[in-house]
Amino acid sequence: MSQPTLLVTGGAGFIGSAVVRQAVAEGKWRVLNIDKLTYAANLASLDPVAGANNYIFEQADICDRAAMARIFETYRPQAVMHLAAESHVDRSIDGPAAFIETNIVGTYALLDAALTHWRGLDEAGKRDFRFHHVSTDEVFGSLGSEGLFTETSRYQPNSPYSASKASADHLVRAWHETYGLPIVMSNCSNNYGPYQFPEKLIPLMILKAMRGEKLPIYGKGDNVRDWLYVEDHATALRLVLERGAVGESYNIGGKCERTNLEVVDALCALLDERLQESPHRPHNGLKSFVADRPGHDKRYAIDCTKIERDLGWTPAETFESGLARTVDWYLANEGWWRPVLEGTYQGQRLGQTSGAG
Repeated sequence: MSQPTLLVTGGAGFIGSAVVRQAVAEGKWRVLNIDKLTYAANLASLDPVAGANNYIFEQADICDRAAMARIFETYRPQAVMHLAAESHVDRSIDGPAAFIETNIVGTYALLDAALTHWRGLDEAGKRDFRFHHVSTDEVFGSLGSEGLFTETSRYQPNSPYSASKASADHLVRAWHETYGLPIVMSNCSNNYGPYQFPEKLIPLMILKAMRGEKLPIYGKGDNVRDWLYVEDHATALRLVLERGAVGESYNIGGKCERTNLEVVDALCALLDERLQESPHRPHNGLKSFVADRPGHDKRYAIDCTKIERDLGWTPAETFESGLARTVDWYLANEGWWRPVLEGTYQGQRLGQTSGAG
């Protein structure tokens, strides 16, 4: 029997590339990676699998309905994992239009193509087909000092990014309830790890500290996030796709709550240990407190009891082990991140504007 086809949108991005590398290596699927190749996508993240017989790449925009229809007709996927999204909160403050277009309109276009494809399958194909929509804990808004987000938490997005992802979540759920499309959903906490575009906190701090630049910390640095190692997340996503119950949503977290200040201090300590000859030691002397992000949610934390109980998933990495692996990867892979920083993004501050543009 030939391999079933898994269509991954955004497979050249940070989380998407981790999913693609794992799925290709496992060998169960023929993996079709659909990516527009925006600024945060990087085909070099897929070098480990680029020559594999069960890997295909197509450059396409999920907003292009004709392209999506062609791709579904050509490749006849048995499953879709939808990761393509504009994902950086600061960029959504500066320019929300791209987030509305990709995250909402693009999700609609993909759902439209998937539904047409699904309706044309035989009964066994319809039963086995899955559309997995990958979302974020940010759709639930901000927690106080206590409590955890569950799958039934109220939606209360506070940024243009999280509002666009919340909208996409509701569309996917509606396509299941209204049209019967077999969907599963997941909402994750903050990801980190190798191959992450350096606009995000952890890679940004690593690369700035290595070069002796100031480490900008928003506000007092007391905003709390639950940190999830990207390879753990990718494993969980494949479990949800293959074993999750149709119509159900699963929260995926790392059980690693840390303030931003604690994250930066931990990174600096690791760099002090690994870069004994660095003129920038101690690296925490580079910390610089800057004006906070507009609408900065205070705390996110995930209750992942459901995925642990129903699918048997738990994260393999602790925050300490995952962070050490991440620092070591960036130290060893200048060939990946140097071209990124020589492109359109050089580590500058984003998200300071007070109005949409």
